[in-house]
Amino acid sequence: MNRSEQLQALETDTIWDIIIIGGGATGLGTALDASLRGYKTLLIEGHDFAKGTSSRSTKLVHGGVRYLEQGNIKLVREALRERGYLLNNAPHLTSIQTFIVPVFSWWEKMFYGLGLKFYDLLSGKLSLGDTQILSKKETLSHLPSINAEKLAGGILYYDGQFDDSGLAIELAATAIKKGATVINYCRATGFTKTNEKITAVECLDVLSEKKYTIKAKAIVNATGVFTNAVVQMDEPLQDDLVSPSQGIHLVIDAKNFPGIDAMMIPKTDDGRVLFAVPWHDKVVLGTTDTPIDTVSFEPIALEEEIEFIIKHINRYCTTLITRADINSVYVGLRPLVKQKTQVSSALISREHHLTVSPAGLITITGGKWTTYRKMAADAVDNAAFIGKLNKEKCSTAHTQIGDELEKENRIQEILKQDASLAEKIHAKYPFTKAQIVYAVKYEMAICIEDILARRIRLLFLDARLAIELAPMVASIMAPYLEKDKSWEAFDVEKFIKLANQYVLAH
Repeated sequence: MNRSEQLQALETDTIWDIIIIGGGATGLGTALDASLRGYKTLLIEGHDFAKGTSSRSTKLVHGGVRYLEQGNIKLVREALRERGYLLNNAPHLTSIQTFIVPVFSWWEKMFYGLGLKFYDLLSGKLSLGDTQILSKKETLSHLPSINAEKLAGGILYYDGQFDDSGLAIELAATAIKKGATVINYCRATGFTKTNEKITAVECLDVLSEKKYTIKAKAIVNATGVFTNAVVQMDEPLQDDLVSPSQGIHLVIDAKNFPGIDAMMIPKTDDGRVLFAVPWHDKVVLGTTDTPIDTVSFEPIALEEEIEFIIKHINRYCTTLITRADINSVYVGLRPLVKQKTQVSSALISREHHLTVSPAGLITITGGKWTTYRKMAADAVDNAAFIGKLNKEKCSTAHTQIGDELEKENRIQEILKQDASLAEKIHAKYPFTKAQIVYAVKYEMAICIEDILARRIRLLFLDARLAIELAPMVASIMAPYLEKDKSWEAFDVEKFIKLANQYVLAH
C-alpha cells in the first residue's frame, strides 16, 4: 500500500467500472469484492481508512443477541453466517470470545439459556461452541468481580471478537493486491452529470490540494453516517436517509474487571445490552444509544452517557469503577436507516438498506461491521447492473484477508536496516517503533493520529500515554514522510488537541 503509487492511477483518463466513496468497513469490502470480480475499481476516502464509525465499535463479530429478542431471526441468522466467514477469512485479526450472562432468577436462567441455545442453533455448521447453563458457583469462577448477591447463575455462550481498524487496513491492502486502486485523504466534492446521469466524481487530494474529475460507469456511496451529505451532492432536496445514533465506550484496566471472559448484561434501563469485553489487556465497557442531530468525525461523549455506563457496570460488579479508572473514552456513530415513525434508536433495525437515485448513485447504508461483506456484495451486484458490467459472481465468502507472513517479513526488513526500531514505544505495551515505520511505508499512515488511533490502538487504550508519546511518534515518522521539525510540532499539537477529547476529566 503506497499512496503515491495509488494516486498515479488518477492521472490517466480512465473510465472506471466502479468508484466507491467511503473507506470504512462497507466501502473497503465493496472495493475488495469488485476487484475480485475483475471490475476496474477505485475507492476514495476523504480522511483515513476507518476514521469514523469503523474504528469505534465494541470490537465484536456477533450475530446480535438483542436482535434475537426483538424477533429479527433473519438478521441474526445472516450475521451469524457472516461471523463464521469473517473468523475463517481473517484468523489473525479475529478470535473466539466466551461471554457470560449473569442471571438473577430461575426464570431468567431458562429464558436466556434457551434463547442462547437457539442462537447457537441458528449458526449451524459455523457455531463457535455450545452454550452452557452455569451454577452460581461456576458463574463466580468465570466473573470474579460479579456481585454475588441475588445471583442465580449464568449462561456461557461464544461469539467473535476482532480489531476493527486493523481489519479495515487489511481489507484495503487486499483490495489493492487484487487490482483495486484505494486512496485515503482524497475527498469527493461533487458529481458531473451527462443527460441527468452521474458520469464522473469530482474529488480533491486533501494533502496536495490537487483536484481531479474521475469518470465512472457506476458510483457507490458507502459513507456511513455521512451518507446524507453525499446523497445531497446528487440531489440537494433529497430527504435524509440516515438517522445517526451515538454509542460511547469506556476503556478500563483489566484489574477492574479480572478474568478472560466477557460479560453481557441483556437489559439496561434504555433497553440496550451492556458489554464488558477484554481487549488488548484492557476491558471495553459499552455501549449507549443516543439519537443525535449532527454528525462529526470526532463526536463527543455526553456526561449522561458516561454516567449511564459507570452506573450500570457498578450495579453488577463489586469492584466499583470511578471516572479516575477510565483510560480512554471513544465515541462511534451508527448510520441507522431513517424510520418513517418515531421509535427508540435502540429498536431501529440494524439491517442494511440500498437505494439507487434517478441519476444512478447507489447508496448502501445501515448494517454493522459483522455484515459488511454481505452489504458489499449487494452494492457490487447493483453497481454491475447500473454500470452494465459483465455479470460476475461474488467470491468474498472464502477470500483470505491480509497476509500476516508478508507483514512480518517486511518488519524484519525494516529491522535489518535499523535494529533500534525493535524497541517498544513504551514498556507497558507490545507496540514497537518498527510498527510505526511499517505503517508509514506500507499502510498509508500520514499523521500521528493515523498511527496512534488506528494502526496501533494506543489512543483507544490509554489516551494520556498516547499524548505523552506523540512527539516520539512524530520524530520516527518524519524522515519516512520527508517532513521537517515544523511539521512534527504542528502534527503533535493537532494530535494532542484531538486526543484530549478521549481523556475523561476526574
